[in-house]
Amino acid sequence: MKNTFITLLLLFTVSATVNAQVKSPQPSPSAKIEQTVGLTEVAIAYSRPGVKGRTVFGDLVPYGKVWRTGANKAVQFSTSTDIKFGGKDVPAGDYALYTVPGKEKWDVILYTETEIWGTPEKWDETLEAARVTVNVQALNDPIESFTISIDNLINGTDADLSISWAKTKVTVKIEAPTNEIAQKSIDKTMAGPSAGDYYSAASFYLASDKDMDQAYEWIQKAIELRGGETPFWMLRKQSLIEAKLGKKKEAIATAKLSMAAAEKAGNSDYVKMNKDSIAEWSK
Repeated sequence: MKNTFITLLLLFTVSATVNAQVKSPQPSPSAKIEQTVGLTEVAIAYSRPGVKGRTVFGDLVPYGKVWRTGANKAVQFSTSTDIKFGGKDVPAGDYALYTVPGKEKWDVILYTETEIWGTPEKWDETLEAARVTVNVQALNDPIESFTISIDNLINGTDADLSISWAKTKVTVKIEAPTNEIAQKSIDKTMAGPSAGDYYSAASFYLASDKDMDQAYEWIQKAIELRGGETPFWMLRKQSLIEAKLGKKKEAIATAKLSMAAAEKAGNSDYVKMNKDSIAEWSK
């Protein structure tokens, strides 16, 4: 019995040792910035090493070589809309941010391959979404922890992406298409509901068994606004609303149009659904 107890105690001790996790602070803690620039969402995730008494640029971080810009995984940069990055056009999406530090100038690069720990083994210039050259600003007061910030939000259209560490700072201008996005929104609102809006409203009323007269008005408006050849799925919705209204003759005629359009598009599911409905409504 005594030996069994000792064995169990040893097993518990080993298990506790294996499962124990020592918690300690990261030497380069992670950080994340989320900033709205006008109507554009910009997010940056990065790690923040410290100076710790070291000579940073020209020593710890060599001049003239691609740098992950911080520590650990490369800086993650994302934008919800197209922007200008240092005057260069950059599509909405996710990027890795790299730099090539120099004594007087830096290259700041947005790279389309994002899942890289550190720097790429082989640099591929075709993956550069943008490369801009910016001047170095010397700081009087040193920055201990590597810092990326978005500053100087101007008129809801412009901002500065700043990279600061030790006694060095570089800045890249971000320009968001705020005016263009706002104008499109205004134009759309002033023009009234779109064909898709009317279709969605009609679909909701049909699914919820609400006012079918209103649903019928909306589906007809959707077809009218769409113009051109009416798609099979929109005709299908119209036929279902007509059937709900007791307009079986009209529903069958519309279902036949939907079936013909579905056959032309090669959509066998809609062909079958229309055939089944026509058979049901013809009884």
